[in-house]
Formats: sequence, structure tokens, C-alpha cells
Amino acid sequence: MSLTKKILLAMVLGLFVGVGLNWLMADGGDVAAWIQLYIVDGLFDTVGQIFVKSLKLLVVPLVFVSLICGAGALGEQGRVGPMAGKTIGLYMITTGLAISLALIAGSIIRPGDGMNLSVGGGEYVAKEAPPFKQVLIDIFPSNPVAAMTDGNMLQIIVFALLFGIAISHAKESGKRVLSWFEDVNEVIMKLVMMLMAIAPYGVFCLLAKLFAGLGFGAIKELMAYFLTVVGVLLVHGLCVYPTLLKLLSGLSPSVFLSKLKPLMMFSFSTSSSNASIPVTMRTAEERLGVDNRVAAFTVPLGATINMDGTAIMQGVATAFIAQAYNIDIGLGGYMMVILTATMASIGTAGVPGVGLITLALVLEQAGLPVEGIALIIGVDRLLDMARTVVNVTGDSMVTAVVAKSENALDQSIFDAPAQEMKSQ
Repeated sequence: MSLTKKILLAMVLGLFVGVGLNWLMADGGDVAAWIQLYIVDGLFDTVGQIFVKSLKLLVVPLVFVSLICGAGALGEQGRVGPMAGKTIGLYMITTGLAISLALIAGSIIRPGDGMNLSVGGGEYVAKEAPPFKQVLIDIFPSNPVAAMTDGNMLQIIVFALLFGIAISHAKESGKRVLSWFEDVNEVIMKLVMMLMAIAPYGVFCLLAKLFAGLGFGAIKELMAYFLTVVGVLLVHGLCVYPTLLKLLSGLSPSVFLSKLKPLMMFSFSTSSSNASIPVTMRTAEERLGVDNRVAAFTVPLGATINMDGTAIMQGVATAFIAQAYNIDIGLGGYMMVILTATMASIGTAGVPGVGLITLALVLEQAGLPVEGIALIIGVDRLLDMARTVVNVTGDSMVTAVVAKSENALDQSIFDAPAQEMKSQ
């Protein structure tokens, strides 16, 4: 069985096993306590966390080494600056479109109507988002080793770019160093393929634990909000991205989406763009035909600053909370939400709980009660899975567009029938 089918089977089994265990534990008692302690919090949680940590283990070395190889090849040609400009510009455009689409949908569907809440309910205390000036300063590392230790992706990207450009200008010494990094890159990619062999087991345990704790009850109470967010995510992922891909590169949207199916399933189960970086890069290079020197830059950057899925949640949540508290923020308020959410997608990059932190910032700017976040926390974990799929799809779309514009995309690989991903 191919790896794609194994992951899909693991997702389905994990969902049903989780819901079944949730039903068994509903009445409480000794059996429920035993299942919770030894199966859910024991076996499933242990295997799931080991799997995610194993993936995160690869992120820093993979990004650092791949980016050095890419920058080493691009630096002498002087293409790093133009490529960075196109990449960041596209990420900002897609995020702006995402938040605008979400606000429009939230205003038309109006999922918060009828709740009639009053300000002063349960308080939600969010971590303070850093000011934009500090974010710009913090992009540049004072200690690259500390940046790698902390997993600060923006600082790692900057240092790897500078190091790669220096290699490209160091003549014979640079060529020897670049050759060594290219060998290391091959070894790291082999390690990625080894970890893919255990992916189905990790996916099963992650989903089984999630649905054992939530079941489907959490969705019922917020069905209108939940379906609105999911609907906008689907429109953005299946309509906006393919349209931009066709307009900006001429590539086939249907081929693009078919090549991304394994990545979508994988990111859905891990709920982490960062943890999905190794798989996103492998998909871009081996299934879309993108040259490593482009993918090594656009994919890690996108996983750090491209928050289209999160922006959609913020847009719908803003409209939902405004309607729930019967507050009309007007057209000016919605425009402020678009601007704030777009900038916040960069401003809070790398901060834990980024979605709810940036939502708190957006609500404050729009003059809405921050405690409204407490209304949606119950289903946010489930929606996080869906918006991660949108995030990695956006990363892949921008990667393909930039690669095509840089003549760094192998059309024959892109057009070839989608082959099943192999774990080894």
C-alpha cells in the first residue's frame, strides 16, 4: 500500500477510534478512567508527541542546510533580492484576500446573530503581541546558534541566506563548502523519507487522541461559526489559490491540487505548518518540479509568515463576535481588521498560540471585547487542522509561481501523472 493510502486509512481509523473511546468514556467510572490514563493520555499521546517531535527535529537542519545550498546557487546570479520581494509580496496579497473573503462571508452569513451577549463575561487573557518595529529588529540574529536552539525561523532564514551568498562569492573555498552542504542535504532528505515510514502510526495516534477528548459535541454548539470558517477555507484553498496559480504562472490548477493530496492529509493531522516543512519541501521538489534553491527559501518563509488559514479564522471570528455582542464596527472597522490581520501574520510569527494571539490584537484594534475569544476556543483545535491545510497549500502555490517566474520549475515533473509518495 502506498504511503498516501496508509495515511488516509490512519486518519479514518483514528477518527472512528477516537469517537468510539469518547463514547465509552462518556459515563465516567473506572473503565473510563483506565482508558483515559493508559490509552488516550498514555499510548496515543506518547506516540503522537514522539512523531511530531521527530518531525520538528528535522526542521532547523533541513531549512538551514537547504537554504544555504539554494542561496549558494542564487547568490552569484544576484537573484536572492528579487525572489524574496516576489515571495513576500505574494504572501501578503493572499493573506489580504483571505481576510477580506472571511469578513464578507461573516457579514453575509452572520453566524453570531441571536446570541445577544453582554460585555463583561468570562475573561480571556491573551499574550501581548510584539510591536511591528521590534519584529523587524528581531528578524536579524545576534547569535545564530541561539536562533537555531530557539527554532526562530526568520533569524535562521536570514543567517542561512547571508551564509549562502558569502559561499557563492568565496570562489574555490566556497565551492568546497557548498559541495559539503549538498552532501549533508542528501542525508537529511533520506532521514525525512525514513520518518515518513512511521507517519501513518503517528497520524492515527494524533487523531485518536484528539477525538477521544472532543468527540463531535464541541461542534454542535457553534455549528454556524464552524461551517462558515470551513466554507471560506474551502473556497480559498480550492478557488482562490488555483485561480492565482493559473493567472500568474499558467500552470494547471487541477494537476497542482492532485499533487498536493498527500501533503494536505499530512498537514491536517499534524496541525502544524512548521512540522510539515519537510513534507512541503519534498512535495514541491519531487512532485511539483520546483528547484531546491527556490523551495528552500519560499517554503520555510511561508510556514513562518503565511497565515492565510489563520487570517480566515480571524475574519469570521471578528464578524461572529461583533454580531454576538450586537456591536456594529462599520466599514472603517472592517478595513482596520484587514490591515491589522495582514500585518499581524508577520508580526506574531513564531509566537506560541499565534492564531488566538493575533485575533486578540485584531479585536482590540476593532474595538471588540477580547473575552469573545472564549466563545470559539472549544472548536479552535479542530479548525486549526483545516487552516493548516490552507496554509501549506498557499505555501506550495507561491513556491510554484515564484519558481516558474525564476525559470526554476521543471515542467515535465509538474505535468507528469501524480505518483504515489513512497516512504523509502
